[in-house]
Amino acid sequence: MATFDVFNMQRQKVGSIDLADEVFGAEVKEHLFYEVVKAQLASKRQGTAAGKNRSAVSGSTKKLYKQKGTGRARHGSIRAPLFVGGGKAHPPRPRDWAYEPPRRVRAQALTSALSKFGKEGRLVVVERFDLAEVKTKRLLEAFGALQAKERTLVVDSGDNDRLRLSIRNCKEHQFLPPEGLNVYDLLRHDTLILSRDAAKKLEERCLKQAQSRSDRVSDAQDGGTR
Repeated sequence: MATFDVFNMQRQKVGSIDLADEVFGAEVKEHLFYEVVKAQLASKRQGTAAGKNRSAVSGSTKKLYKQKGTGRARHGSIRAPLFVGGGKAHPPRPRDWAYEPPRRVRAQALTSALSKFGKEGRLVVVERFDLAEVKTKRLLEAFGALQAKERTLVVDSGDNDRLRLSIRNCKEHQFLPPEGLNVYDLLRHDTLILSRDAAKKLEERCLKQAQSRSDRVSDAQDGGTR
């Protein structure tokens, strides 16, 4: 088990927490980060780029002049790409860029990112993230007490409205619930702060993914031996 100190909001140690090595102490496979982040960024692309070909632009369909005898090049439409105002040859079309890497790759990339934060000492676990009021200044003071670096990702329950509303004005900091944590948002921050409950939920989420993966592998092996 990977053991982490648990702090209060003043960074005073109030206990410790044991978390599964499969999630917070796993081998860091950095090559998976590229695959998952590339897929996440591709899925965010709007894919709305478009242009008009010769059938979509306005203009006469009449042949400009007769085919032969003028000494000029042969043309059939003023809307051809050769003319000013004509359609574009092979224009971009709206498309969906989204794709998903295999579930095993996504799951291992997430556990690798969590393990990377833990091994590098950039993971802070707090007993609970309580704010007396919705105030960004108080939140930044708490980050200073917890020795958080310039860019901080806070993971806590989604119903912690004081935290969610206090952090929304911070350009460099971000709040996510445990079920929304992803590799891209992890890697673009310097410090990861987890509440005790969020750490347990993340552990449960990742172990559940690993268990379902092993079940599928065993089912496939059983099917192959029949």
